[in-house]
Amino acid sequence: MSTANPQPLWQPDPQQIAAAQVTRFQAWASEHYGAPADGGYEALHRWSVAELETFWEAVTDWFDVRFTHPYARVLGDRSMPGAQWFPEATLNYAEHALRAGDDPARADTPAILHVDESHEPRPVTWAELRRQVGSLAAELRGLGVRPGDRVSGYLPNIPEAVVALLATATVGAVWTSCAPDFGARSVLDRFQQVEPVVLFAVDGYRYGGKQHDRADTVAELRSELPSLRAVVHIPLLGTEAPEGAVEWSALTSADVAPVYEAVPFDHPLWVLYSSGTTGLPKAIVQSQGGILVEHLKQLGLHCDLGPDDRFFWYTSTGWMMWNFLVSGLLTGTTIVTYDGSPGYPETGAQWAVAERTGATLFGTSAAYVMACGKADVHPSRDHDLSRIKCVATTGSPLPPDGFRWLHDEVRADLWIASVSGGTDVCSCFAGAVATLPVHIGELQAPALGTDLQAWDPEGNPLIDEVGELVVTNPMPSMPIRFWNDPDGSRYHDSYFDTYPGVWRHGDWITLTSRGSVVIHGRSDSTLNRQGVRMGSADIYEAVERLPEIRESLVIGLELPDGGYWMPLFVHLAPGAVLDDDLRSRIKRTIREQLSPRHVPDEIIEAPGVPHTLTGKRIEVPVKRLLQGTPLEKAVNPGSVDSLELLRFYEDIARKRS
Repeated sequence: MSTANPQPLWQPDPQQIAAAQVTRFQAWASEHYGAPADGGYEALHRWSVAELETFWEAVTDWFDVRFTHPYARVLGDRSMPGAQWFPEATLNYAEHALRAGDDPARADTPAILHVDESHEPRPVTWAELRRQVGSLAAELRGLGVRPGDRVSGYLPNIPEAVVALLATATVGAVWTSCAPDFGARSVLDRFQQVEPVVLFAVDGYRYGGKQHDRADTVAELRSELPSLRAVVHIPLLGTEAPEGAVEWSALTSADVAPVYEAVPFDHPLWVLYSSGTTGLPKAIVQSQGGILVEHLKQLGLHCDLGPDDRFFWYTSTGWMMWNFLVSGLLTGTTIVTYDGSPGYPETGAQWAVAERTGATLFGTSAAYVMACGKADVHPSRDHDLSRIKCVATTGSPLPPDGFRWLHDEVRADLWIASVSGGTDVCSCFAGAVATLPVHIGELQAPALGTDLQAWDPEGNPLIDEVGELVVTNPMPSMPIRFWNDPDGSRYHDSYFDTYPGVWRHGDWITLTSRGSVVIHGRSDSTLNRQGVRMGSADIYEAVERLPEIRESLVIGLELPDGGYWMPLFVHLAPGAVLDDDLRSRIKRTIREQLSPRHVPDEIIEAPGVPHTLTGKRIEVPVKRLLQGTPLEKAVNPGSVDSLELLRFYEDIARKRS
């Protein structure tokens, strides 16, 4: 990879750098905690990794984290897995999420702006949010919910979901949620593992201009979750509560201040789930304190969010980005919750939401950006987006064309933050830094306090070469455990089996010599031709520039005879035909933009590309299908968006055998 220093696409001006929270933090931390005063972000990052405990103590001080009982030290044990953060400390996440409302001047300003497909924002003030959380927390205690009990939500991205999460955290219970487009089996694969005592559920949801009734699904969840003591009905479609369920309004009408349960720093806050494409989803447990300090760092120092900002990220309650969005409240920021289709009534709908809500940080998926480019969407021509400071993307690497499109179609002076992390840490390993330049196709830098490296198979660090994404020091938001993993073996085997004591995430990355990061795709579905490892994301980026290609999927198969078969499946745009001319152009594009080694052995038209329920391409299960594994063993049916699509790939394997 070239170590040249190309011109950045965007460079913050001196005023932006001076005003950024990370700049002010560095000056303050140099005065109070010995951080380097000079050398900019790179020096601050080096210090944050070398002086890990001092850095995290400085973060808690800068953001005024309220410990109800003080900590003995920052890091009791730094070994991974099992690092112990802030032993003896107690606190409460919800107290920090709601404290902006303690200021009388802000009590009647919006904590949440809620938008549905009508695109008409509806505010929930800080005072109202605090009141509803206080009322619901008192009612949860009245229902017998105690610290450590699990509370579940089958909810879309609506204010009620935020209230339910915060009330759960207020009483020290453990939150977990799924989006209502998940079928009963997918939800039960998740909730049955954690045995919730309360279920918050909508009667249905609206998506793409249509109503989707969920009464039967909720009835099935109730019958299959014997641990439930109460079901709370949220009438999004206006129906009456089913027999035995409690109305949401009955639990949230009192004027009661929240009473926050002081819990240990490592007390469980929520359970998130891996996509679980093979076997049951991993039930990932993260802590109240770990999420609190990690999200304060990410949202305050990296995303530069504060009380004057409005934070919109298109997400659902089944994806970690929803939890990340809710944490915008920690920085006193107004969060925008959007419930509906990202492309209704037309592809550019998210830009309309950003305009109507005055979003300053607009987060979306790389796939949405690329879809806007193909649909000839012109955001700045059609909308007033002058308040947007930053457009952030995640879910998959943002291709270079995505950077160029945002620069050309939103604003030339736009901070573009492609970020990469994972459900596993509910945070980012690398991404947004308000004081650094943006280079096309690159993430700006590793995150503070995160010793991000690229390693070769022997564990040697690499610069300007592709390697395994590893993190060599603990992060506060790393899982405290997996649910139902009593000896910790499943947790250990998920991240620490390759390099003992070092987190291996399962992505290919390049750390460049100028400090930026390039993500190449998942390493567990690696393409490895003639001993050269290649990331699938590089191929997708090249192929999907062609207007005829809606989406693609590349798989590399080791054959029994020692050979290698690398098919490329393409889902065509309407009206396109996979003829010899298109095949030639696909191959030529890959050969010229990547290398002859990247050119697939075969190009096959597919009816679609299968995804996880959170929208990620499924590579490993398709690889298993093509190797002859039966469908029921290759994939967990409840984890994918279309089983019918997977049958297409199973048929391909059958025809080849």
